[in-house]
Amino acid sequence: MTSDVTIQLPRVPAEPDDPWHRPVFAWGPVGLVAGVLAVTLMATSGGYGYHRDELYFRLLSQDLSWGFVDQPPATPILAWLSTSIFGDNLFALRFPGALVVAATAVLTAQLAREFGAARGGQLLAALGVASVFPLTFGHVLFTATLDLLVGAAVLLCVTRALLRDVRWWLAAGGVAGLGLYNKYLIVLTLVAIVAGLLLAGHRRTVASHWLWAGAAIALLVGAPNLIYQATHDWPQFTMAGAIARDKGTESRLMFLPMQLVLLGLFLAPVWMAGLVRLLRDPALRPARSLAFAYPVCCALVLLSGGQPYYTLALVLGLYAAGCAPTVRWLAGRPGRRLALGVAVVLNVAVSVVTALPVIPAGSLARTPVADVSQAVSDQIGWPVYVAQVAEVWRSLPATDRTHAVIITANYGEAGALDRYRAVHSLPAIYSGQNELWFRGRPPDDADVVILVGFSDNSLFDTTFDSCPVSGKLDNGIGVPNEEQGAEIRICRGIRRPWGQLWARFQHYD
Repeated sequence: MTSDVTIQLPRVPAEPDDPWHRPVFAWGPVGLVAGVLAVTLMATSGGYGYHRDELYFRLLSQDLSWGFVDQPPATPILAWLSTSIFGDNLFALRFPGALVVAATAVLTAQLAREFGAARGGQLLAALGVASVFPLTFGHVLFTATLDLLVGAAVLLCVTRALLRDVRWWLAAGGVAGLGLYNKYLIVLTLVAIVAGLLLAGHRRTVASHWLWAGAAIALLVGAPNLIYQATHDWPQFTMAGAIARDKGTESRLMFLPMQLVLLGLFLAPVWMAGLVRLLRDPALRPARSLAFAYPVCCALVLLSGGQPYYTLALVLGLYAAGCAPTVRWLAGRPGRRLALGVAVVLNVAVSVVTALPVIPAGSLARTPVADVSQAVSDQIGWPVYVAQVAEVWRSLPATDRTHAVIITANYGEAGALDRYRAVHSLPAIYSGQNELWFRGRPPDDADVVILVGFSDNSLFDTTFDSCPVSGKLDNGIGVPNEEQGAEIRICRGIRRPWGQLWARFQHYD
């Protein structure tokens, strides 16, 4: 007698770091990291004070437009929205950054999952966002703050399009189109990715109608801002040229060391491992173009004189790709696990000290933080500086104050004076920097001018009869920043009407 016997073999589970098997997303540990990041950034939001860029965004939010000469409208709109909800205060401006960093941690962990990282790799990916530049962009509201989120989201969509489903190119285009309302940096990243596809030999991908449909969606979504640029003689290119002239040489000299500290020096080996993995792992061959995109992006930034952090989105992508092999490298090696744990802790600690206001302001001048981080030093002293300008203003005779104005050399000074103007009953404030020049010139009867931060003697000699120094800005704690030591002058005897003179005050930087 025979019978059919079915032998059921045990099911072999998929490898935990297999890119073709997408592991379960570790919402618990990743969500915990994201939550801690958000709470930490909110809790420290009131430290030090406003950054000059935040004071500028606050000014721009008072008169919103489809675009400005130095930037698209998204960050000023975000400043307006948050201050409308939470009030005109520092927490309101910095609340969005806390949410952006938390969301970026989740997206980076999702990206690591696309590259096959299981629970441990996803946790490592999220912890990578607790590093110098992401924390800086989460603490202070920069245009780079939204760029952090846009870059991570676009890279996740691109990776899914390359590894899983070409329809993700449509999502990538939609997110990129929204990103155009904040900054055109996302275009640089996408150009580098397309160049990477060509260098990797993926010409069929570049020719895909899905990719070009995504590009069309990006143009359609971003069309209003692009129309603004086209109808205003592309001011963004003028601004980019000004940045390259102002900081291009410094940016090129600092480019390489800055690449190593974008996510912290201690975690640099992880994203380097991701770069090597993308080049060598056959399972990730469709996404190999991301490894080529990074050096292309580096070359474009160096040639254009852009800021070293412009590569951050691709570095986060490489880091996410490196998390799975890093976790595999730890398997069964307690010593290696300890080494990685120490590296992560040190990276977070150094990043927190460098990016967040944990050092007392009075002690900053005795540390290297204020010297190496302009983002920190530019948060110091604004109420003190305004009080010093107000003291000069009050020294004017009453008859002079009736037809006096204040003109500042930069938008930080203008923004600070506007923020604390009511406290000191200051007169109208003007500046010729970037968008503020277009806000209008002083009235024709303004023949007494307090100049703040100017150092061009030819301007004083040819514009006014007299322009003596009446004081200097001093934050009182020795923190070096652009304002420290800047001169305050009282100028009288304007030599030509403001309609003829105002063009001399215009500058982009």
